[in-house]
Amino acid sequence: MNLTDSRTINADVATVWAGLLDPDVLKACVPGCTEMSGSAEEGFEATVVQKVGPVKATFKGAVEISDRVEHESLKISGEGKGGPAGFAKGGATVRLEAQGDQTILHYDVEAKVGGKLAQLGSRIIDGFAKRMADQFFANFQEAVEPPDESSDETETDQDTKKKGWFSKLKGG
Repeated sequence: MNLTDSRTINADVATVWAGLLDPDVLKACVPGCTEMSGSAEEGFEATVVQKVGPVKATFKGAVEISDRVEHESLKISGEGKGGPAGFAKGGATVRLEAQGDQTILHYDVEAKVGGKLAQLGSRIIDGFAKRMADQFFANFQEAVEPPDESSDETETDQDTKKKGWFSKLKGG
């Protein structure tokens, strides 16, 4: 499965770049991630629990960041084993483009599965992989964008705290 898309993030390139390398941000953004440890330099160990069609599995694996060009691009690669369910392997090439105070995040995602998961059929797998990628980058955008100062009063305090928490943490 291959997917190419982009998102416009209301944050500068430096903030987006820092978020891509932060294990806490990545853990919060990966759907189903229950554990993540390590660093961008050494690589990350992650545990992700997901249900794909009728198959639910806990994947334990490694995530590596490579081909880094500071504030411009990087590649995120991961591979996880889910026991009898099989394995998942994939990656994303991410490119950042500054546009004023915003950053356009371009991504190309590739995913492969094997074992029981592969028996589900490409339609289910492709749909699941697209949903995971979309959800990750939506979560990432929400984490790095600063809170909307002009938000209406129906938004709860919890929503305000959640949105842009990474920017607040980094002093932005």
